[in-house]
Amino acid sequence: MNFGGRLILGTILITSAAIAAHVIGVDATLRQALEADVRIQLEREARLIAAALPADSLRWQPSVEDLAGRNGHRVTLIDRSGRVRAESAEPAETVGRLENHATRPEIRTALSGVTGWDRRTSATVGQPLLYVAIPAEFGAIRVAASLAQVEAIVAGTQRSIFGAALAALAIGIGLATLVGRSIARPLTRITEAAREIAQGAEPRFPHSGIPDIDGLVRALREMHQQLEQRFSELRRERAESAALVEAMVEGVVAADARGTIVMANQAARRLLGYAMDEPLPALSQLFRAKPARELVDAVFEGGAGILQRELELDGSSVLISGRALPHGGALLVLHDVSELRRLEMVRRDFVANVSHELKTPLTSISGYAETLVHDPADSDTTRRFLQVILANAQRMQRLVDGLLDLSRIESGGWRPVPEPLEAGPVTREVWSLLSAGAAARQVEFDTSIGTGAEHVVADPDAFRQVLSNLLDNALRHTPSGGRITVHTRREDGGVLLRVGDTGSGITREHLPRIFERFYRADPARSRDDGGTGLGLAIVKHLVEAHGGSATAWSEMGRGTEISCWFPDRRPEEPAVPT
Repeated sequence: MNFGGRLILGTILITSAAIAAHVIGVDATLRQALEADVRIQLEREARLIAAALPADSLRWQPSVEDLAGRNGHRVTLIDRSGRVRAESAEPAETVGRLENHATRPEIRTALSGVTGWDRRTSATVGQPLLYVAIPAEFGAIRVAASLAQVEAIVAGTQRSIFGAALAALAIGIGLATLVGRSIARPLTRITEAAREIAQGAEPRFPHSGIPDIDGLVRALREMHQQLEQRFSELRRERAESAALVEAMVEGVVAADARGTIVMANQAARRLLGYAMDEPLPALSQLFRAKPARELVDAVFEGGAGILQRELELDGSSVLISGRALPHGGALLVLHDVSELRRLEMVRRDFVANVSHELKTPLTSISGYAETLVHDPADSDTTRRFLQVILANAQRMQRLVDGLLDLSRIESGGWRPVPEPLEAGPVTREVWSLLSAGAAARQVEFDTSIGTGAEHVVADPDAFRQVLSNLLDNALRHTPSGGRITVHTRREDGGVLLRVGDTGSGITREHLPRIFERFYRADPARSRDDGGTGLGLAIVKHLVEAHGGSATAWSEMGRGTEISCWFPDRRPEEPAVPT
C-alpha cells in the first residue's frame, strides 16, 4: 500500500477509534448523569410520600396507588421484616403474596438507616427500573422509575454523535486524501528521481512546499551531486587503468573465483591467438600446454606468492606469472620473452663469433712473435714475420673499429646529418682508394648516374663508408677479369644506389642472412681476403639510420647486387608539400 492509502487508512482507524471512545465515554457519562438526576428526583418523591402517608396502615394501599398515579412512578412500602405492605403496581389482594424484599440491595441499605438505590430489571413489570429507598418508621419507602426515557435520551445522543462522527470521518477522509496526495506526489517523484539516479539518468527533483520533504529533496540532490562526482572520478580512474592495461606490452588476464575471464587486454589476446571480439573460454580451458594448466590449477588452489612458468605458445617463448586475488579469482601476466631469448642467442653467437674472429689473428701474432723471441732469424725472415704480425694486428683493428661503429649506430650515439652529395664524384673518390688492387686483378669499374639521381641526400661520412664497404666487399668477391658497377636512379622520393659485381654469387639459403654481423656465405674465403664479416651489417644500419633500406639480390654464377635506398629528407623532417 502506498503512502496515500496508508494515510487514509490511518485516518479512518484513528477517527473510528476516537469516535468509539467518545461514544463509550459519552454513553457512560450521560447515563450516569441522567440516572443521578432520576435518583435525586425519586428520593425527593419518596420523602414527599413519607410525609403524605396516612397514619392508618389500612389506607396505605389506596394512598400509594393514588400517589403513583399522580407522579407516574411505582411506589412500594416495606416493613422492617422485608414484607411488602403496599405496592402501587399490584392489586390489594395480591400484595400479601409478594416475595420478601429484605434481600433487595436498596431495601437492605434503607433498613440500615441510609438511602439506598439499585438499577435492575423488575420481575414484576419486566422493565429496567431504578429503585430508590429511604428509611421510614415502619421500615422503608421505595420509589421506582422506568429507565426507558433515560435509554431513549442516551440512544438519541448516540445517534447524534454517530451522525457527527460520520460527518467528521468523511471530512477527515477527504482531508487525508488531499494531504496524502500533496505529500505522496512529491514522494513519488523522489522515488522516481532515486530510480533515475540508479539508472544513471539525469534526475528531476520535485518542489513540494513542505519543509521536511524539501529538506529530503535537498539532501537527495546533494547526494546525487556527490555520487556523480565520485562516479566521474571512478570512471576516470577506471578508464586510466583500462588504458594503462591495454597499453601494456605484457598480456594481462583476470578471472573471477569461478574461472570466468573478466578482463583480457589486447596483448594477451594477441599472444593467445584470439581476436578482440572473440569470446574467451574459461581460464582452465584457455591453455593447451600442460605446464600452463598446472600453473592455473596451482593459483586457484591458493598458491602463495607469484607462480611462474615459461613455455612455448605458437612458436613464441612466453613467461606466465600467476597470482591468486584476495577475494577469489586469479591474475595472469603473460610476457613475451621471444625477443629476449633471441637477443640472448645473438649475444652468445656474438661472443662466440668475436672470440672466433679474434682467435685467428691473435694466434698468428702470438706464434710469429714467440718465434722471433725464442728463435732469432735473419733480417728477411724477421721482416716477413713482422709483416704477418702487422697484417693480423690491422685485421684486429678493423674488426674492433667495425664493432665500435655498429655499437655507436645501434645505441643511438650517432645520428646522420644528411646533405646533398654528388653521387658520381663521391663514388669515383671512394673507388680511387681501391683502384690499385682492382687494376692488379684486372677488375673493371663502371658507374651509371641516372637522370634526377645525380645528388644523394646523406651524411657525407656515412655515405662514403657505405660505398667503401660495398665496393670493398664486391672487389674481394669478384674474380680477375670481372666487373663492378655502380648505378643510381630516382625511386619513391629518393635515390636508389645499386652496387653489383660479377662474382660467384650467393646461394638462396644464405642470401637472407648476409646483413647479419659475422655471417659469411664462404667463411674460409672471407677470412683469407681479410673480411671481418661486419661490412654489410654496418651498411644496413647506416642506410636505415637515414630512413632508407638495404636489400640484396644474387644468383650463383651471375654475381651479387646490393641496393641501398636513400630518401630525399631526414626521417624526422616533415614532407614538403608540392
